[in-house]
Amino acid sequence: MLIRGLWALVPAAGLGRRMGAECPKQYLRLIDRAVLQHTLERLDGFAPLSGILVGIAPDDPYWPTLPRQIPKLLGSFLGGAERAHTVLNGLQALAAIAPDHDWVLVHDAVRPCVRHADMHKLVDAAGNDPDGGLLGLPLADTVKRTDVDGRIMATVPRHGLWRALTPQIFPIGVLRAALQRALAEGVEVTDEASAVEHAGGRPRIVAGHADNIKITMPGDLALAELYLQRQAAEAD
Repeated sequence: MLIRGLWALVPAAGLGRRMGAECPKQYLRLIDRAVLQHTLERLDGFAPLSGILVGIAPDDPYWPTLPRQIPKLLGSFLGGAERAHTVLNGLQALAAIAPDHDWVLVHDAVRPCVRHADMHKLVDAAGNDPDGGLLGLPLADTVKRTDVDGRIMATVPRHGLWRALTPQIFPIGVLRAALQRALAEGVEVTDEASAVEHAGGRPRIVAGHADNIKITMPGDLALAELYLQRQAAEAD
């Protein structure tokens, strides 16, 4: 563990329309509490973290009802129209307590199954890299590229292709500058690494476990429950 000053941002301002639920997916019930509660508890148990900030939507009616009781939770900040805006708002909030040379972990609110072992691997591998890094999963399936009619145009070689996961880790100043540049230039960034890439960086990717799933579709809740129960059994 080479770095000092490690903070976490959790963007949780999304509506999760693909889930088709009555409330945003981060507040759906998973076993005995909200998905977001599980995620925050998992981050809170990661010893190197100094504090956690959560980005929420304006007038979010669910956040005040979360039981929380997360010792490292510093509070919340207002999210933006897109993920990049929310993370940038979080970095600006973090500036009040952390210098630019400190590091930030950005983690999806709906990834409650991330393993501490993977987070340690990420910090050890990328925590001294000025371009930062992220957890990822090598693609195992054959990948097809299609046209607008759904007809296959090509089979894409999967060698060197990864699914991007979170957390993603960067120096605070590096990530803030990269997001500001991407937004100013109208570049679409779907994760933090893509912003750093656009700024010329080459973040390091670190293999994580396949159970670090992102809850997006209804069936993912049952899968996350299975993974959490299996992880709890492994810890016994």
